Amino acid sequence: MAKEIYTRTNQKIFFAGIALDNWRKAEASSAFNVQALVQAEREAALFHLYGGLLGLCHEIAGYYRMNDAAPSRVEAFVQQAVLEGAPSPELAELVELAQQRETWLAELLAAYAALFQPPREERKAKVDPSMPLITAVSVGEEPVELSFDDVDAWRQQLKALVLRFREGLSEC
Repeated sequence: MAKEIYTRTNQKIFFAGIALDNWRKAEASSAFNVQALVQAEREAALFHLYGGLLGLCHEIAGYYRMNDAAPSRVEAFVQQAVLEGAPSPELAELVELAQQRETWLAELLAAYAALFQPPREERKAKVDPSMPLITAVSVGEEPVELSFDDVDAWRQQLKALVLRFREGLSEC
């Protein structure tokens, strides 16, 4: 395999596709451990998408010969301070996408970070035995499980972003 920076990005996007295919197969399976299989493939897809995004950051840093040409975390790279130190249109777009919570990139980063959080107990309504007719309702945030379509859309968005950035990064 070539030792070019872009090969790692390509690998990670490809591996995310394999994990998504396996996720779809796991959902259709009749195995007794379907939930575990789906969770494993969901996590694998997130892991590889994050790695693909990190690979894209490496490509940008390498192309512009930034001081930190090999960031170890995407979150450390898509900061305003990094952009001010080494401005580039690609990095500016990544920073903007990462800072807006409703974008696919911010959602991907949040989902990846959630992989490292400990499991939480389900919230239970407090029951007062002296008042049986009144039921307490929890208004806390319930964790939203990622759907296959969301993760697949993130993969497509990342692929499109990589291709668009590479057109601008290539020296003619």
